[in-house]
Amino acid sequence: MNRREFLECAALLIAGASASQLGVSLTHEQRQHLAAAPNYIDHKVEYLTAAQKSTLAMLTETIIPRTETPGAMDAGVPRFVELMVFEWLNEDERRLFLEGFNALMTTVQEQYQQPFDELPESTRVDILDDLEREASDSSWYAFGEIPVYVSDAPFICQLKELTIWGFFTSEVGGTQVLRYEAMPMKFDGHRKLDDDDSSWMSVMI
Repeated sequence: MNRREFLECAALLIAGASASQLGVSLTHEQRQHLAAAPNYIDHKVEYLTAAQKSTLAMLTETIIPRTETPGAMDAGVPRFVELMVFEWLNEDERRLFLEGFNALMTTVQEQYQQPFDELPESTRVDILDDLEREASDSSWYAFGEIPVYVSDAPFICQLKELTIWGFFTSEVGGTQVLRYEAMPMKFDGHRKLDDDDSSWMSVMI
């Protein structure tokens, strides 16, 4: 099973959906992996400290805030990101993520005398914008041409990718932001949408 196939299976597991519910056709190998996989829906995720969890939650919520539609925290994205960092990223990827994450927490505390999750939204957005500018030369920003996870991507890139992936493979993101219909039909990525239409949910990464 390659990494893309693993992502497809992991999305099903973490979203709490079955292949038949989502109209997804799985190979025999993928079905074997799913059948033997642990139950991540009820899996305790206790890798980060309380302060780290609060910071991570507000980071994801700053990327996808609650507006007229649900935000990252409504969709359980902080738990998803924590789970993926510690149980899916390889050692080098995890090190890059945690180094960037801890550096952010330290820098923010020193500069603002308070943690990231207590800052006003405008300040939080400015901090993430600064991180993006610093990382702008990363190959991650050519992600439309790169179908795999970029192992050496800077922290902000890892965070955004995991946040967006977690949100749009969640039940909340897939049904309240995207459109979801459990129908056994093909996904047409070229189908034209009306101006006020949202896209369709697909677990294909």
